[in-house]
Amino acid sequence: MNHTREVEVVVIGAGQAGLAAAHHLRRTGFEPERDFVVLDHSPGPGGAWQFRWPSLTYGKVHGMHALPGMELTGADPARPSAEVISEYFAAYEETFDLRVRRPVDVRAVREGTGERLLVETSDGAWSTRALINATGTWDRPFWPRYPGQETFRGRQLHTARYAGPEEFAGQRVVVVGGGASGTQHLLELAPYAAATTWVTRRPPVFREGPFDENAGRAAVALVEERVRRGLPPKSVVSVTGLPLNDAIRAGLESGVLDRLPMFDRITEEGVEWADGRRVAADVILWATGFRPVIDHLAPLRLREAGGGIRVEGTRAVADPRVHLVGYGPSASTIGANRAGRAAVRDIRRLLAEQEPVAA
Repeated sequence: MNHTREVEVVVIGAGQAGLAAAHHLRRTGFEPERDFVVLDHSPGPGGAWQFRWPSLTYGKVHGMHALPGMELTGADPARPSAEVISEYFAAYEETFDLRVRRPVDVRAVREGTGERLLVETSDGAWSTRALINATGTWDRPFWPRYPGQETFRGRQLHTARYAGPEEFAGQRVVVVGGGASGTQHLLELAPYAAATTWVTRRPPVFREGPFDENAGRAAVALVEERVRRGLPPKSVVSVTGLPLNDAIRAGLESGVLDRLPMFDRITEEGVEWADGRRVAADVILWATGFRPVIDHLAPLRLREAGGGIRVEGTRAVADPRVHLVGYGPSASTIGANRAGRAAVRDIRRLLAEQEPVAA
């Protein structure tokens, strides 16, 4: 399709943040396909959840917050979270008639004519007065680099390609990373693997007691401060610590979660520290997180010298037409909901200042 279609708002991404934003657009009078369009590059509903490993059951999910206007009820905690949440997102899209277009790859966002932005995609181009970027992080796994990495004779994979513990039966596995994924992998692998070793750059911080609203606000504020300064965001989870639940306690008591400091190099046979300590490994599993998927915004030159996009609320400081939801402080399920609402409120104000919103 070669012609350029015009809308008021383009939403990129149909995960939690994108669907929340689309819901608020719909609720405040924007019509799908006429006033706004939602573009998603995934094959089906579910955002990044559809790609999670089968052994991550719904009961193991930390803090999945319902989308606005529709609760997720009656889900079997023993079912894979990928199935439960994909079905929930699909029902949500249908209930609110959000008409998500997929699979559509967004290749670039650049200056259009007048005050508009031009969104170039695999399904043609869209001209828009405002953009809600809700692309998340799943498609950009972070792989640290260590000396000797290319010499390792075993297998290296990232959390993004982890399919469950069974494939590691009888193998020696080094798990790298101090977040929730790393600890979940270790606890799952222990009954299957010949040996597991846990290494992290910093000592893990375990959080006792409930994670209340005040603690949540404090954590979000730390992440907000980074994006306000134009630095790459850290995840909210990275500043909250790991919940000390029964499974974590059992892992600490059994020694499965006996953490070692980060190794200094990778050898053909495993990993090695500067003091001469070595651990032989068949697999290195990098549970080292993800980075925001924002390369398609590069033509707009939004990045600051610090490497991130400076954001006030959800609005990119360098271009008030662009809103980032699910980025930095809103990269949690409850944060994404709030960010979606805030972005729509801001966009309505912006469009009203330019000219009346299409009736």
